[in-house]
Amino acid sequence: MKRAIISDIHGNLEALTAVLARVDQLNVDSIICLGDIIGYGPNPIECLDLVIERCGLVILGNHDQASIFDPEGFNPVAMKAIYWTRDQLESDSDMDRSDQRWDYLGGLPRRHDEGEFLFVHGSPRDPTNEYVFEEHIYQKPMMDALLSRFEKFCFQGHTHIPGVFTEGCKFIPPGSLTDGIYNLADEKCMFNVGSVGQPRDGNRDSCFVVLDSEARTVQYYREHYPAEETRDKIYAIDQLENMLGDRLLGGR
Repeated sequence: MKRAIISDIHGNLEALTAVLARVDQLNVDSIICLGDIIGYGPNPIECLDLVIERCGLVILGNHDQASIFDPEGFNPVAMKAIYWTRDQLESDSDMDRSDQRWDYLGGLPRRHDEGEFLFVHGSPRDPTNEYVFEEHIYQKPMMDALLSRFEKFCFQGHTHIPGVFTEGCKFIPPGSLTDGIYNLADEKCMFNVGSVGQPRDGNRDSCFVVLDSEARTVQYYREHYPAEETRDKIYAIDQLENMLGDRLLGGR
């Protein structure tokens, strides 16, 4: 079975549309979304509707959670954006459809465990909020604690920085992999699948992976999209800071 795994769309419709078009060319069986469908970007409703339509499994992200509850720990820019996002979700004149979206967000799981494969937004220890960065490979007690929380392979997002964390405390960026392919073996791994809507690894192109359970591979993909269009939409919305658009062009 081949499954595309996407994460951190953040209301970026141009990026999501481009990624879904690419996924359709890859002949996958289903699509998994690891959360943060909304927040930061200018098209939360459209992105949420597309995820509802296209994704079989969706995990709760911290921005999705913040749209329902209080955005605890958010910086002022993120907090302002989530309040605007919440207003957009509440402004739909179709009350039934609006209620369905809220019910959908409220019903998203924090984690999905398939035995060999674990799917979360943040980390296996804190599925919604914990960040795992490259520098954490130098903190062996932390890495051991994270790796002890799942059976074999964990897929996550949240940092917007793609790469593979190995049991040997190494971090492998996708650019270091031949054709972006990592072969699943006996070693435990955590896979950060990167971000569709707001990459932060210096590459402006959307990032996602395809998990092929039969071939025992995880392959990273990058997809170009018209980031300038998304930036200009953000510029036109007073409640969204311009830096949220500017950062898209530099992948930061």
